[in-house]
Amino acid sequence: MSHTTSSRPLPQEERNTATEDLPPDGRPEPAPDAAEATPDAGEATAHATEATPDAEEATPDQDTVASEGTDPEAATAPEAATETEAAPESEAAPESEAATDTNSATPTAPASASTPAPGWRDRHPIAARALAWTTTALAGALVLVTLLLPNDPARLTPAEFVRIPVEGIAGAALLLVLPQTVRRVAAVLAGVGLALLAILDVLDIGFIGALGRGFNVVFDWPLLGDGASFLQDSIGPAGALGVEIAAVVLVLALLVLTALAVVRLSNLMARHRATAAGTTLVLGTAWVLSAALGLQIAGAPVASRSTSDLVQARMDGVSATLKDEREFAREAATDPYHGTPGSQLLTGLRGKDVIFTFIESYGRSAVQDPLMAPGVDAVLAKGTKRLRAAGYSARSGWLTSATYGGGSWLGHSTFMSGLWIDNQQRYRTVTAGDHLTLTKAFQRTGAWRTVGIMPGVTKGWPEATWYGLDHVYDSRELGYKGPKFSWSTMPDQYSLSAFQRLEHGRPHDKPLMSEIILTSSHNPWAPLPKTLPWNKVGDGSVYNSIEKAGKNPVDVWQQTDRVRTEYGKSIQYSLNSLISYVEKYGNKNTVLVFLGDHQPVAKVSGDHASRDVPVALVAHDPDVLKRISGWHWTPGLNPGHQGPVWRMDTFRDRFLKAYGPHPGSTAAPAAAR
Repeated sequence: MSHTTSSRPLPQEERNTATEDLPPDGRPEPAPDAAEATPDAGEATAHATEATPDAEEATPDQDTVASEGTDPEAATAPEAATETEAAPESEAAPESEAATDTNSATPTAPASASTPAPGWRDRHPIAARALAWTTTALAGALVLVTLLLPNDPARLTPAEFVRIPVEGIAGAALLLVLPQTVRRVAAVLAGVGLALLAILDVLDIGFIGALGRGFNVVFDWPLLGDGASFLQDSIGPAGALGVEIAAVVLVLALLVLTALAVVRLSNLMARHRATAAGTTLVLGTAWVLSAALGLQIAGAPVASRSTSDLVQARMDGVSATLKDEREFAREAATDPYHGTPGSQLLTGLRGKDVIFTFIESYGRSAVQDPLMAPGVDAVLAKGTKRLRAAGYSARSGWLTSATYGGGSWLGHSTFMSGLWIDNQQRYRTVTAGDHLTLTKAFQRTGAWRTVGIMPGVTKGWPEATWYGLDHVYDSRELGYKGPKFSWSTMPDQYSLSAFQRLEHGRPHDKPLMSEIILTSSHNPWAPLPKTLPWNKVGDGSVYNSIEKAGKNPVDVWQQTDRVRTEYGKSIQYSLNSLISYVEKYGNKNTVLVFLGDHQPVAKVSGDHASRDVPVALVAHDPDVLKRISGWHWTPGLNPGHQGPVWRMDTFRDRFLKAYGPHPGSTAAPAAAR
């Protein structure tokens, strides 16, 4: 408020002085005309504005105020100067008019109704200041986290986030020298870029935990859809939809908030340019010294350049992926068995019913981990005895899978094609060509009917042609009327029962070559089916009560030991189903090759587990096993710790060589072998 409107009483000395200044008649002289004494309100405002360009400049020194006879209380109020500077002419005029009536006892008129009310910041300055500092601190923390976030779950430790990021120092230096408009655009782009890098880091963490490798920005995007499907099968459509919505919201929020955070910090640096420049210089010097001295915090270098390293690694990864695609296309086009006539293939198995069976997630951990192995090893040992009693013998070894934790189709195609297919791009390349698979080799001979039992396939599967399968029974053709067991569309025992009903048990003029995928041991391993008498399986409706009585995946996954235990039980179930099938429905012409497609996820197999999976060959005819005596596989269904280990892509050529001539040689009559 203005000092001219004050009506406080004068001290006694001032009243006496005022009396002495009166004319002889004791009455004051008439006041000058109001129009002459009161300057125009607009001019007053203009003068006030010119005289008070800044609140700090408008506050005169106290000694000067006292010497000029001005009310110091009013003159030292910065709020008054600020209000005078900001007020429009229509609001300043009444205040100027009131300033001329210094002797009036009438109180100041209330503010106009059009005058805006004080804002929240004006009414609560302390809270507003605290909120501003908190927001700035959170913005800095968000930027720091995105700069230092590792892409490996093993490195998610507090030490990773107390380092000095060189990218932050360089970014701050750049923003300090840019003009205002360019600086804001650069800040937004930098924030969005940091958010995108953080999202890729999170994807890396998820892929490493599930598949044992990072996220490939070229060909892994379709796998996100597969992950959503798996989530829906595991926790239901409603739960999966909620997770998907939350993920989208978090991604959008991260993009927006990180951009706003960088803009806020850049504006703060611009307002305090000298301080920001000094701080940047100090941090830069600290980074150089830390890098030169090799300083570390809990094993993490203090001088961080992780963001730039990750960007470079991703650029190198894209380049390597494109190069690998070209090289693999040339490799897939070269096949030593490509021109081998069908009459020379698989002559040592003519007349046999050959079954290739993949057991989902059946890895080395299942037979060697201290928690899971006892139960699985007992099933394998008992199964060996059961098959021996039925007239079968078995040999087993190890194969190193091209995938880990998931991506079963990569393991299947690697095993069948003899090519190392460890990513989606390679899979697309090979399935688009005509590289010979084991199953197609059987088809090429014309001596077998080739079929596939694929309960995990829920829609059209064009790869069937590449595999060389005359007919594929997917989940829609197997006649199942029971419930799903999480991801698995039907229990393994039902899949085998359907195979017996639809193909193996029916009269046919050719032996069968079958590829069967067993899915009951697929993540999340809850609920699990139970082994039933074969005559009780029926159309699968018997499993309704079993599924309802089973465990909830969410409950199982709350504890690592519990999920590992349930995984072991799922492997036992799949093995029991397969062994029991051979016991009941096998004959003297049955040849079974079964193996795992990959190890289970790291939560089950451990962070540093191998990619080895067991493989076994079971046959009634001793000559079938005699042909692979040079493989030095372990007798029985359990390969043992010291069994031979091959890469999975070497199996095709070894198998074709063992049961037929080497490519280019002349096939000998089967009877002479």
